[in-house]
Amino acid sequence: MQQPPQALSPVQPWHGKLSLIYGAHQGKTEMQRCFTQAPFRIQRPFYPESDRVCHTVLLHTAGGVVGGDRLSLDLDLKPESHVFFTTAAANKIYRTNGETAQQDGVIRQAPGSILEYFPQEMIVFEGAEYHQSLRIDLGPGAVWCGWEILRFGRTARGEKFTAGNWRGATEIWQGAELLWGDRQWLPGSPEMFAAWNGLNNQAVVGSLALVGVEIGEAQVHELRQTMTMIQQGLGGITQLPKGVLCRYRGHSSTEAKRWFMQLWQNWRSLYTDQPPTIPRGLANLLILS
Repeated sequence: MQQPPQALSPVQPWHGKLSLIYGAHQGKTEMQRCFTQAPFRIQRPFYPESDRVCHTVLLHTAGGVVGGDRLSLDLDLKPESHVFFTTAAANKIYRTNGETAQQDGVIRQAPGSILEYFPQEMIVFEGAEYHQSLRIDLGPGAVWCGWEILRFGRTARGEKFTAGNWRGATEIWQGAELLWGDRQWLPGSPEMFAAWNGLNNQAVVGSLALVGVEIGEAQVHELRQTMTMIQQGLGGITQLPKGVLCRYRGHSSTEAKRWFMQLWQNWRSLYTDQPPTIPRGLANLLILS
């Protein structure tokens, strides 16, 4: 007698974990601890600039995030360490299966440490449900420089973000002082996609922040004067109590990355004497993405 077909079991969600500890030894930043849990993996650290700057590339081997996935990042930088952190590819947030995907990150930076945090862009599919949070704790003299670039909808296929929810929260603290807090919520709808105070029919938004460095009004004014993106109405620069914030809203993630990298090259000398060198992998992605 033929047996009835068995129902396929649902795909089990991932609970990816990443825990890294960096320390400085005789002028070289070294990865002292590396723990990963699938789908996360870390490439072997490399030093395209000098031993002072440890470059780290994170891989998401599953290719994207689905409803129910939980991702956790934990980075710990010891005194005087300097890390350049990026990802191997864009992160894809797929349409929800009825559950919410979530990523939470905690970064602790000891006195004098520097973290340059430049993940590739995130592509949020129509109908995705995604929440993320990131908390950074800076010790005295520590510096955090990082970006977030989002594409809402697969625009190459004519898709817009007209359904779903994206929520994000970033907080940077130094002791009991909140240096910068950024909470955002974008509910997917045709009205929000088109509204001038929403996406204004521009699928790509981005933020670049430098926190932990005193930036004077004259320096902010100089940045504004030299940035053509601002003149085109695609970006803006705001002075923070202890840093500077740049925003982008436009149609191209490549355009956003190029502008942000130009800014980073202009102001890297504010917190280190290491000349800026764009890693080959990121430079290639700037061309190809």
